[in-house]
Amino acid sequence: MSRLSTGRLYGVGTGPGDPELLTLKAVRAIGEADVLAYFAKAGRSGNGRAIVEGLLKPGMVELPLYYPVTVEIDKEHDDYKTQITAFYDASAAAVAEHLAAGRTVAVLSEGDPMFYGSYMHLHVRLSDRFPTEVIPGITAMSGCWSLSGLPIVQGDDVLSVLPGTMGEGEMSRRLADTQAAVIMKVGRNLPKIRRALSASGRLVEAIYVERGTMPESRAVRLSEKLDDSAPYFSLVLVPGWSGRS
Repeated sequence: MSRLSTGRLYGVGTGPGDPELLTLKAVRAIGEADVLAYFAKAGRSGNGRAIVEGLLKPGMVELPLYYPVTVEIDKEHDDYKTQITAFYDASAAAVAEHLAAGRTVAVLSEGDPMFYGSYMHLHVRLSDRFPTEVIPGITAMSGCWSLSGLPIVQGDDVLSVLPGTMGEGEMSRRLADTQAAVIMKVGRNLPKIRRALSASGRLVEAIYVERGTMPESRAVRLSEKLDDSAPYFSLVLVPGWSGRS
């Protein structure tokens, strides 16, 4: 198959939630696309699709890619790994069918495509076969610390990005060994995150941000948040800049 005879694949970062934080390049790529692909939980359209709602042109083909599992099975379980690998294989095949037919496909990725993004699973399967361009997006963490007005690092500060899914002991160790931290994938991991922050002496500094840059966003000190409920779109910030000058 000649790469020149195929459509083009765009991995499009949609940013943290506010449609005004889409880049000009992302808007252009969506406007050029024949097919709009996006990941979502079954029965939903996904946040990435909601962000670009006002940009869709008449006649654009939509290709929703529905996850077979989300939190129903532990991510380390063999059943999860088998199902999710098969899902990414099938998703890549569905996108490839459009590309091989000469259609340009824009795959939406909330935040940045190469930062905890599902798009990267398609990228490694398709980028050596089709012309591909990855369009970066503003990350959720950047949107959240900007929303909070929270200086995060300065000078020689080290910033660590930690997934909330990691072990509690390891999280505590890493929090104690860095100036600043962003804890992603909060959700049902919030109680564990709270304990790790407390054990490392960082709880008093931590800021909890929910749905950053979206209309219903909010930011509070984690020590003042009395419950342990947290939506998918939430994270915890631990600032490193202590000089404030």
